[in-house]
Amino acid sequence: MNKILLVEDNELNRDMLSRRLLKRGYSIVMAIDGAEGIAMAASELPDLILMDMSLPVIDGWTATRRLKEDTATAAIPVIGLTAHAMEGDREKCLAAGCEDYDTKPVDLPRLLEKIEALLNRP
Repeated sequence: MNKILLVEDNELNRDMLSRRLLKRGYSIVMAIDGAEGIAMAASELPDLILMDMSLPVIDGWTATRRLKEDTATAAIPVIGLTAHAMEGDREKCLAAGCEDYDTKPVDLPRLLEKIEALLNRP
C-alpha cells in the first residue's frame, strides 16, 4: 500500500481528498502547515507528497525546496496543489522542486493519473 502525505491547511479539502484517496487504497498521513509537512515527510517517509502551495507557517514553495535539499526526503515525489491557475504557476511549482502540479478544486481522475505516473516511474 502506497503512503501519501497530504499537506493541506484547509480542513474541508483535507477531509475530502483523504477520504477519496483512502477509498482507492492509499495510506494517508496528513500535515496542516509547511513546517509540519517537512517534519512528517522526514518521520513517515511517504511514497508521495501532495503539497498545498499556500500554507501557513512555511509555504508550500519553501517546504518543497527544503524537502528537496534534504537527502532523506529529496527523492520523494511532490505534486504541488494550488488554487492559483495563473500562467507560470506550473513552472514556479516545478522550479521549487515539485515533480508535477495540479489545480484546485481537484479533478480527482486527473490527479490520480499524476499520482500513479509518479508512483510507477522507474
